Amino acid sequence: MTLYVSVTLVFLLLFYFCSCSSLSAAATSFATDESFDVRQHLSTVSRYGAGKETTIGSYVPSTIPEGCNPIHLNLVARHGTRSPTKKRIKELDQLAIHLDELLNEAKRGEKSLPQKIPSWLSGWQSPWKGRLKGGELISKGEDELYQLALRIRKRFPELFNEEYHPDIFSIRATQVPRASASAVAFGIGLFQGNGTLGPGMHRAFSVTSESRASDVCLRFYDTCETYKEYRKSQEPAVDKLRGPILEEIAAELVKRYQINFTRQDVASLWFLCKQEASLLDITDQACNLFTASEVELLEWTDDLELFLLKGYGKSINYHMGLPLLQDVVQSMEQAILAKEENHKPGTFEKARLRFAHAETVVPFTCLLGIFLEGSEFERIQRDEPLSLPPKPPLPRSWRGSTVAPFGVNNMLVLYQCPGNASHSTSASKGYKSEYYVQVLHNEIPVPMPGCYNTDFCSFEVFKESIVNPHLKHNFESVCTAQAKEEFPSPKPSSIACKLLNFIRSFFQRDSYGNAKINQKNEL
Repeated sequence: MTLYVSVTLVFLLLFYFCSCSSLSAAATSFATDESFDVRQHLSTVSRYGAGKETTIGSYVPSTIPEGCNPIHLNLVARHGTRSPTKKRIKELDQLAIHLDELLNEAKRGEKSLPQKIPSWLSGWQSPWKGRLKGGELISKGEDELYQLALRIRKRFPELFNEEYHPDIFSIRATQVPRASASAVAFGIGLFQGNGTLGPGMHRAFSVTSESRASDVCLRFYDTCETYKEYRKSQEPAVDKLRGPILEEIAAELVKRYQINFTRQDVASLWFLCKQEASLLDITDQACNLFTASEVELLEWTDDLELFLLKGYGKSINYHMGLPLLQDVVQSMEQAILAKEENHKPGTFEKARLRFAHAETVVPFTCLLGIFLEGSEFERIQRDEPLSLPPKPPLPRSWRGSTVAPFGVNNMLVLYQCPGNASHSTSASKGYKSEYYVQVLHNEIPVPMPGCYNTDFCSFEVFKESIVNPHLKHNFESVCTAQAKEEFPSPKPSSIACKLLNFIRSFFQRDSYGNAKINQKNEL
């Protein structure tokens, strides 16, 4: 176990035992508390609507100055709500068998179950019983992306008033079906009414994907060998961090229902709760086994895993996403060049729309410094680890339901403003106009510590304060420095990433290698 893992484990265990509050003091079901909605506490299994309703503090968004118009939009989005994966479906089938065994044991020779045992447990079967496949986008997920597209088109009509062309509206997705299906659902909403197909006047549009083995823009986590080694070493430690919480809740459930639940049972029931509540809107079965305080603790353990394995817990988590950040910056630079050179409408890109996974969006969120205070932003730029998210009931900004629900998205909108400041950075570069970036998380403008805690930031300041400090790293040094020689670098194959490769030569000394990597199974 590495020193980092050891220190993290010791810290969290001490934190747990020092701040542990009695769960038995709140042994009533959350169903009795009408103000508590479990669907807002499902971490990364939360539906987009529940996550979007959680506001980011009391921040007041910037007012876009008069005369400023959007000229380009970058979108990085997670797929919508999906069904359980094949592996998880099997786990739920095993849970049904195990619950039946526990209930038979609880009868203790009696004909009926003790009254304390919820009636739904008797004869329970998984809603996904018999399913041989899983992980696909469900109808709720389709609607999440479809509605998102409608809102974006309404919010930024200037960006989507031109005839469709794949070079103007670039749509990209990973090769995982739920991601590409999300891209399709989004495209249907975005271009609805602009075509000739069917009563909805739909039109065909292009969705492109990279090879699974070389997608450094959207699947960098699967092409970065150093990260995969780090994650493999951390996962057992994260499981140990969950242990005390699961043990305590298991003990409470045994007392409450007179069923010999183990901590593994608690983990499986919590997973069932999340699936039932998020996918089926069922909150009075598995979720109702837990009190509100227990739900908050279980949510915290999920958020902790997200923090340590995908977020600010280790710099490798987000530094490996630099190709995506540079691709975003490159697209904005191209849009600025097109405006400065007075390119004709319909000849340059106006939106670059990407659909991927939580493992893509969360590192990108971290690169932007969202959900950080000023001092924390300075620490990540020095590659220093951050403190773990505080344990309930203490408040925290790092919540999976806000950071990475289904359909989570970051939008970076580039604005062109009148160039009336001769001393400005844009003027010094010879630009005729001023250019600003607005950052939105789940459609809500969010402050960036690197941009004076505002959501509306000069493009040059955005590059200087947020992007450039990360560029002391590059994908090769981050992902191969600690890896063995048999872990070669991935080779990008998309035009965007080839252009990115050329652009990065101005920022970095290294370039992508030409070796291929072994193909891995999709998440």
